[in-house]
Amino acid sequence: MTMKKTAFTEIHRSLGAKLVDFAGFEMPVQYSGIIDEHLTVRNSVGVFDVTHMGEFIVRGKDASAFLQRMTINDVSKLFEGRVQYSALCYDNGGIVDDLLVYHCGDHYMLVVNASNTPKDFEWLKSHLSGDVDLQDRSDAYSLLAVQGPRSLATLQKLTKVNLSSIEYYHFVRGMLAGVDTIISRTGYTGELGFELYFAADAAPGKKVWDAVFEAGKEFGIKPIGLGARDTLRLEMGYCLYGSDIDQTTNPLEAGLGWITKLSKGDFVGKNVIAKVKKEGLKRKLVGFDLSEKAVARHGYPLAVNGSEVGHVTSGTFSPTLERAIGLGYVATGFDEVGKSIQVVIRGRQVAASIVNPPFVQKS
Repeated sequence: MTMKKTAFTEIHRSLGAKLVDFAGFEMPVQYSGIIDEHLTVRNSVGVFDVTHMGEFIVRGKDASAFLQRMTINDVSKLFEGRVQYSALCYDNGGIVDDLLVYHCGDHYMLVVNASNTPKDFEWLKSHLSGDVDLQDRSDAYSLLAVQGPRSLATLQKLTKVNLSSIEYYHFVRGMLAGVDTIISRTGYTGELGFELYFAADAAPGKKVWDAVFEAGKEFGIKPIGLGARDTLRLEMGYCLYGSDIDQTTNPLEAGLGWITKLSKGDFVGKNVIAKVKKEGLKRKLVGFDLSEKAVARHGYPLAVNGSEVGHVTSGTFSPTLERAIGLGYVATGFDEVGKSIQVVIRGRQVAASIVNPPFVQKS
């Protein structure tokens, strides 16, 4: 099967990126190297092609009620220009996907994980009722994430929009590099950053890409691959679907109670989630530091005094902290911050301790 390309695929190839199949797209996993790219975002500014993410448009007089029923956060708190982090759940409380909900005035835009786009669309479609029009517009958008402490200074050169006035998890529509763009103050790195949505054609894509790199040249701007995207998000303790959360995961045990609004009225999965809250969690997602550089891989056992108490969901060597870190589920009672545990790596027990994410503190 032929991999999908983005408006930037040939640019990635010309820059020497290592390209891989990700969710059916030919995507760059790294350019200069994961550590170099990671530190570029933490210290200056980097650009990610995340066009592979899915975008759905939801319209109609019952659109708000539909999303209130389908997502776990409170859609009624949204207003035009506001973005909300949320999740879709199954009837049994397992997570279909985590997503962003954009209030665009006369409609909503949902931004979903690339690998889940077809599944999410079918799930939402199967629950449609009332006056709701649901469209998969994923192929209509290019999406660049410009992230890092110099991202605002870079992008401000390209637009008359006052970027410093855009609050976190808010967005505006405006011209950027002469292209009509949704400029969103969001990101997956923990840094100051913006996500730029614009028409998926190659011409505006190259125009925006070239303009952003010219504007960021004085700051040492670099293209960033999906490898560094993963290490950056893990340093912040952000969940990744398919690793830290999935259909077997309850949002409360994943630490997503802050977006789970049980008081808002009925929604898919509410009864099971409420029951879990009442009866008490049996496991929790925790962060941990390792005592040595050995990387904790997904699925590795977590143990206390030789007895298995959970498993690793994500692990990496943190370029910022220069130590190995990870996320994993442990049985309730073993989740206390400071508690000593062991990560079982190929039969060898490596000492670790429970910490409270984020691993890297950002203002």
